[in-house]
Amino acid sequence: MQIGILQTGESPDALRDQGDYPDFFETLLAGKGLTFRRWAVLRNEFPGDVHDCDGWLITGSRHGAYEPHPWIPPLEDFIRRAYAEQVPVVGICFGHQIIAQAMGGRVEKYAGGWTVGPTQYDFGDRTYTLNAWHQDQVVKKPETARVLASTALCENAALLYDDRMFTVQPHPEFRKEFMAGLIKHRGPGLVPDALLADATQRLDMATDSPSMADRIADFFLTHKAKTGAEKLRA
Repeated sequence: MQIGILQTGESPDALRDQGDYPDFFETLLAGKGLTFRRWAVLRNEFPGDVHDCDGWLITGSRHGAYEPHPWIPPLEDFIRRAYAEQVPVVGICFGHQIIAQAMGGRVEKYAGGWTVGPTQYDFGDRTYTLNAWHQDQVVKKPETARVLASTALCENAALLYDDRMFTVQPHPEFRKEFMAGLIKHRGPGLVPDALLADATQRLDMATDSPSMADRIADFFLTHKAKTGAEKLRA
């Protein structure tokens, strides 16, 4: 199954030796029956059609979904077309937010502040500890979305749209070393010092990124199996 990675953000220059955002997802999902293509939509590189790949993954970004970048409206159009044509989409952090916005939700800079570092997300069936790096969040979910996970500071931390789109606010693709780099190179002056210090102390916590990777891959592969069976019956 081929997944198109829609890149909406980049690693800081000081951390580029660790890889860029698409690299992190290819590593996270390696060995799970998926292959990958990439489009740098933040540079206005878009697929020609939502069926150019079997599914899509939208990355994180330092940009806000509500900011007036020229590539955001066409990305929202692409999301709505994929949903209408039942092509599966996964969104991570900014990807989670832009999908919600495209589908009628609202994204804002959260008045309660930042969430940084290993954080527990209650999915009902289990709790996942995943790295977080955000102040923006989905403050109003779309009507088509069902809440899968929440935290005390993020009500809409994971959303499911009719089994067609699965989105999460945290970053399962961020390793401890990359989080440490973000705290050092992107955090000062942006995130309160006390939060950065607290996140640094928690960086050695084990995360459930492998389990979330399984969940993402299962979402894609289950959707493909379901649509394949429907085509055979048609």
